[in-house]
Amino acid sequence: MNCSISGEVPEEPVVSKKSGLLYEKRLIERHIADYGKCPVTGEPLTLDDIVPVKTGKIVKPRSLTAASIPGMLGMFQNEWDALMLSNFALEQQLHTARQELSHALYQHDAACRVIARLKKERDEARSLLAQSERQAPLPASAVPAVSNGKRAAEEEDMGAGAKRMRPGVSDSIIAELTECNAALSQQRKKRQIPPTLAPIDALESYTQLSSHPLHKTNKPGILSIDINLSKDIVATGGIDSNAVLFGRTSGEILSTLSGHSKKVTSVKFVAQNDVFLSGSADKTVRIWQSSEDGNYDCWHILKDHTAEVQAVTVHATNNYFVTASLDATWCFYDLASGLCLTQVEDPSNSLGYTSAAFHPDGLILGTGTAGATVRIWDVKSRGNVANFDGHTGAVTAISFSENGYFLATAAHDGVKLWDLRKLKNFRSFELYDQDTPTNSVDFDHSGSYLAIAGSDIRVFQVGSVKAEWNCIKTLPDLSGTGRATCVKFGPDARYLAVGSMDRNLRIFGLPDDNASTES
Repeated sequence: MNCSISGEVPEEPVVSKKSGLLYEKRLIERHIADYGKCPVTGEPLTLDDIVPVKTGKIVKPRSLTAASIPGMLGMFQNEWDALMLSNFALEQQLHTARQELSHALYQHDAACRVIARLKKERDEARSLLAQSERQAPLPASAVPAVSNGKRAAEEEDMGAGAKRMRPGVSDSIIAELTECNAALSQQRKKRQIPPTLAPIDALESYTQLSSHPLHKTNKPGILSIDINLSKDIVATGGIDSNAVLFGRTSGEILSTLSGHSKKVTSVKFVAQNDVFLSGSADKTVRIWQSSEDGNYDCWHILKDHTAEVQAVTVHATNNYFVTASLDATWCFYDLASGLCLTQVEDPSNSLGYTSAAFHPDGLILGTGTAGATVRIWDVKSRGNVANFDGHTGAVTAISFSENGYFLATAAHDGVKLWDLRKLKNFRSFELYDQDTPTNSVDFDHSGSYLAIAGSDIRVFQVGSVKAEWNCIKTLPDLSGTGRATCVKFGPDARYLAVGSMDRNLRIFGLPDDNASTES
């Protein structure tokens, strides 16, 4: 007798009390557990309604096809054919799945390309829009740009609290900065002290060679100095709101740049481009371009800050620059367009920035705050990567050494030297009394000397972390104000340019230096 469900001879036969049908025990028990009724009659059925049937031990009869060799060969042939058909179907399904996956990946790649192109077009459109807003022509009644220090044409204000769109620092710019960093770092490994550098005994003999009244008498005071090393031109920024370009060799004023409405706090030359930058307490930065007649015209007036601009520093590529302000932000600009690519805010700095400088390799930016903290930034990510504490009062000046790992910072309590490799202070100079701040600090271009300006000017020979830094010359502040505000080394440390709270630029050097002229 066969099972009513499987049609085979049951191993453990049971019979239903209600229908009398024979079943395999495990099959009927599972069916009752799932459905609770007879699979044939459909009557309700429980496990109590089935009765086991006791039989003798039997051997299942062999199927007829397996009873002979030809039958077994036929069975094997049928199973092989079924296996081949199943394998063929699976291969077809795999081929179809591969085609669908390839098509999906192609669509995804095409979508990514379209998205990238649209983003690039969007960024270019934003950049052009911001540039057109910045360079929009003024009405006919407006005053046109005039060379040789006359007031340049002003751009219209965007209104109080207005926010500008920032296109951001693109991957191509980051690649340019990284490439410049790699090249300069490689050169630094082979760097040697130039043979034309002024020796120590020459600096020990420095004295005042000349004094030049560059700024107005009613608002005396020079706040910033920079030197174009290739042309030996000295630039000064004064409290009288003017920037003055002075030819040291000729001893003459080359150009007086007027346009700022308040004191000029920072001046910078852009090497090789005949471009000059000035930052002011009037919250603006101006880009000046040299003209054919030797004068400078104002090309851009940048109004991205909401408080005094305290520092301007130029990147080593000479294509970008950074400004730092008391509004607690620093801006990264494209020099050619005058466009602010990004403006970095610092929520933890409520007092604003008072100084800033690029590392010689260009991927690190140092900023000094009014809260006595020195912050180190990664230019590529615009992230704050280190902070140096320990000063008292605002950090008035920052200077990186050409060796790449020394940083000098000046504040009310003096000068501190930091090792960028270990991120720690290894030496401090407390040169003046508590009422006399240190206003300026500057490494020469070779990284061999350090100049400090306060109530006087002191020149140190650069040592190492462990070796002493010896003061080789102390120059008095001859302005009578008791406050030297800025100091800068000339080419090969052949002279020092010093600004004070009077209106005179003073040049200190060797007495037999024929390149200097008396005023």
